[in-house]
Amino acid sequence: MEDCCRHSLLSHLSSLLLLFQLPFAGSAEEFVVIGPSDPIVAMLGGDVMLPCHLSPAMDMENMELRWFRSKFSEAAFIYQNQQEQREEQLAQYAGRTSLVKDFLTQGEAAMRIHKVQAFDNGLYTCLFRKGNFYEEANLELMVAGVGSAPQVHIQGPEEDGIRVMCMASGWFPKPQVQWRALSGEKFLTFSETYAQDAEGLYSVEAALVVRDSSSGNVTCSVLNAILGQEKVMAIFIPEPFFPQTSPWKPAFMVTLTVLTLLIFGAAYYTKREHTAKQQERQEWEKLHRDKEEDQQTKEKVLKDRGDILVLSSLASCVAFQTGGNLFTCLPGERHSCMQCLSLWIQSLHTPTLLFLMKRLV
Repeated sequence: MEDCCRHSLLSHLSSLLLLFQLPFAGSAEEFVVIGPSDPIVAMLGGDVMLPCHLSPAMDMENMELRWFRSKFSEAAFIYQNQQEQREEQLAQYAGRTSLVKDFLTQGEAAMRIHKVQAFDNGLYTCLFRKGNFYEEANLELMVAGVGSAPQVHIQGPEEDGIRVMCMASGWFPKPQVQWRALSGEKFLTFSETYAQDAEGLYSVEAALVVRDSSSGNVTCSVLNAILGQEKVMAIFIPEPFFPQTSPWKPAFMVTLTVLTLLIFGAAYYTKREHTAKQQERQEWEKLHRDKEEDQQTKEKVLKDRGDILVLSSLASCVAFQTGGNLFTCLPGERHSCMQCLSLWIQSLHTPTLLFLMKRLV
């Protein structure tokens, strides 16, 4: 009886132990992927590791390990079947990535990037798969590079100051430019232009107009905000380089303004006088034409009535009116019609007289 009870008890205990073990057997296939909480900083041209690990820790040698960019297909590195897979790898990472295998059995893995480029900057995802179960984690890589020291030179005068240029290249990411006076005071107003080359590195040109001749030295600094590193270059601007301010300049400007106004006024008055004289001349010509037309009209009317006879010769011009009225026979002389006619006939040659007689008849 006791053996039977003991056997039954052992049977129940075995069943209970099996039930307790089942959940743990199922959970042994599950894990969480953990990546760095802070961005990883890498120097241009150097090497960097992007690590991820499992929790709980377990052997990763037979897992699929993948690091990719924004899309699953944009793989930077793939480890599968205990070897590297290159078919899906982006061309930009070919020959530049490898797997750090030192701690795979302890649940830790890392992708190493060799000869870091500006292209490598950004977000990554590490995905670990075992069978049908997988988990992933995100991490950020910040690439930084310090380029050339700034080159500063005087470009020339501008407005009421001197234009100074500052140039630097080979920086990543976009650098910060700052101008300072000898006293350390910052110049807040200046222009800057950025450009990227084929490798994604930045060049910058910054222009400053210095108006205070007492500034002396000015410095241009280029800063990489990620690394906190900057390069500085100073230049001395001699005071004679600045445009000289003449005390006569304000008076000259006032005089120039007054002269300009006088010239415009004289031009307007001259044009107005010319227009008035032109109108007066046109009116006089019109009046003269009207008088001539009126005189011609009167003469035509008298001719049509037969009251006036006009004869001409080389010696003189004679005209007479019927009725015995006085008429000008020669310029400046006044005679009666008979006297005028007599004088004129006396001056005629025989051919002309015969022609006149035929006309009178």
